Amino acid sequence: DLLLSGNEKVTMQNLNDRLATYLDKVRRLEEENAQLEHHIREWYRKQAPSISKDYSSYYQTIEQLQNQIIAATVDNNRMLLDIDNSKMTADDFRMKYENELVIRQTVEADINGLRNLLDDLTLVRSSLESELESLKDELIALKRNHEEEMRQLQSQTGGDVSVEVNAAPGQDLTKVLNDLRNEYEQIIDKNRREVEQWYEVKV
Repeated sequence: DLLLSGNEKVTMQNLNDRLATYLDKVRRLEEENAQLEHHIREWYRKQAPSISKDYSSYYQTIEQLQNQIIAATVDNNRMLLDIDNSKMTADDFRMKYENELVIRQTVEADINGLRNLLDDLTLVRSSLESELESLKDELIALKRNHEEEMRQLQSQTGGDVSVEVNAAPGQDLTKVLNDLRNEYEQIIDKNRREVEQWYEVKV
């Protein structure tokens, strides 16, 4: 807006300068017409015979023609001012249209970028969820195998099995799941922060 206001000020200054030049031309034209009228009268006065004639009708015709010339000049310059104003308005609309077009293209590019980022996040999430489900299934299978092994050991040793041995495999698998969950949450949180920072920079 500031740039457009500056252009309008420059354009208006140019129009004012042209108007001042036009007024100077009108004044000079009036002076030249007055001098021409004076010279015509002097010429007729010197060339006229001793018996003077009435040339007032000629003077009136000359004055009318001079007024018509001045009026035509005024109309012509007024039309030039109107043309300049129309050009200035057209340039103003063109610049606004170009600015709006640039903004629209930028927004569309940002939207496409967000869509691509969302697709990437969806793929990462799906991959991590699949890995998590796979580990859960593996944990269930390991627990079943462990329980089966413990039953076999109990049947062989008469039920005398250390509690620490029973608990160790379950604790290790739980730690793996917790680590995987923490890793998944860290990736999601990192991607969320990157999206927020990217959006703040664009805005």
